[in-house]
Amino acid sequence: SVLPPLVERTPIYTYYDAGRTEDGEAGEEVMNAVLLTWRRAWWAQGFRPVILGRAEAKRSALFEGAKQVKGEMEEEVLRWLAWESMGGGILCSYLALPMGAFEDPVISYLRGGEFASLTRFDKLSNGLYVGSKADVAAALKAALADPDISKAKEISDVVPKGTFKVDESPKSIAYYAMDVVKAKYPKIAEELPVSTSKGMRLLNRLINAHLHNNWRTLFSDGIAVIKPIRTHMTAIVEPAVQLAEYLAQCPPSPIMSSCPPNNKNCKPCVASTPMRIHTPPHFRNNSKVYTIGVVPHPWTTTSSDAFTKAIDVPFIRRRSTRDHWLIQATKQILGTGVSTSPRLVKFKEAVASPYGAAHSVWFTAEKDYPDDIDWHFGFVVPRSGANDGKSQTPVPGPERRPADPARDPLDGVMPSKKELAKERELLEYAKMFGTTPEQQRLIRAVEAWNLGDAEAWRFARAFMARRTMERRRWEEEERRVTGGKGSEKVGRG
Repeated sequence: SVLPPLVERTPIYTYYDAGRTEDGEAGEEVMNAVLLTWRRAWWAQGFRPVILGRAEAKRSALFEGAKQVKGEMEEEVLRWLAWESMGGGILCSYLALPMGAFEDPVISYLRGGEFASLTRFDKLSNGLYVGSKADVAAALKAALADPDISKAKEISDVVPKGTFKVDESPKSIAYYAMDVVKAKYPKIAEELPVSTSKGMRLLNRLINAHLHNNWRTLFSDGIAVIKPIRTHMTAIVEPAVQLAEYLAQCPPSPIMSSCPPNNKNCKPCVASTPMRIHTPPHFRNNSKVYTIGVVPHPWTTTSSDAFTKAIDVPFIRRRSTRDHWLIQATKQILGTGVSTSPRLVKFKEAVASPYGAAHSVWFTAEKDYPDDIDWHFGFVVPRSGANDGKSQTPVPGPERRPADPARDPLDGVMPSKKELAKERELLEYAKMFGTTPEQQRLIRAVEAWNLGDAEAWRFARAFMARRTMERRRWEEEERRVTGGKGSEKVGRG
């Protein structure tokens, strides 16, 4: 299946000087988890997160002139030197994270990667800068020429007025600067002087909870698990429904009722109504609904719909509905009487366009969703249900956790235990089908009869495989450069 060209990701840089944590190995492990959270969140928004260090700073032509800088400003200057050596672009604190929609104006502007002016953002302090290499170098030279640079807190303190363009504070960027943590999250701030690693671990969990709850808020109309064929397809969509339930639940958090720094008026999960999960028969283009699609192979569709393994070529041609899954899935947006080609175009847009990929995830029925699904969403997706018997973080005061995710009464009648067992048996059979020459002949026949369904299945499979491969290749490249900083293999936190 032909995929659209891979969109080049705009780099976003952060700086971390390994080996300087107060808590030794434990501190490094926690900081790795913090960096991982930062990388995952920006990757999900379409960026290529890059962790810089002292090695990159030393590559700057201005490094020798910066050796006289001491105190807290030393690391800030090293950070800028590393950024300058990379050619400018976006410099971001690892405590500044995107908490807005994919199409948010500021996030879209950053993703565009074109920055005419050296810019900082009101109320973000040194959390986020953008600029060209020339502008970054000019600001650095001006700052290093100031004899009082070691007394400053930020580069902007020691450069001429007009060096920076100052944009208004972005509503879609949450910056967990230490002064913000002290003011908004005293429970965490109290831990930091006692144990930096414990305090940062709590902060990392809080950030992940805010990222997850921000996602829940963006999709306020709930999660749609597409179920185009209403009978005998419950087993096929089971993994997607389970994923939806994981996403719909309240994320564990050290401060359950808190809001991120960029949104003091958020709706904490504990105070909200359950996130709606429904299994509509058709795909709908609703920006407030997140779609999870499971695309079955035509053989899986045919055997499940017929509720039997006894499928042969005459059965396929005489008794099965051609392109049943694709026609039903696109019925609401295209109606009836439309050929396969425009249906495939709409389907592929839903799967692979930048907007579609940010508002949905699609995988095939014959394989589970990938292990790295966290990177698709930008936060750690819970791997257990809200009421599976495991302990939950207590909620202070009169607030209570929401009830189970709300299910739509229009989802239809659930199959009996016996029927569901048969559905699962047929699905497992379909996963293994195609190992003998006769089975391969039937596979070719069912694909030839269902060209649209077969192409939709191939496309969804190929797109998910490419997405996973793209991330793994980038991960491997980064690991070689950074030594594993911010890597899942070092620790997930």
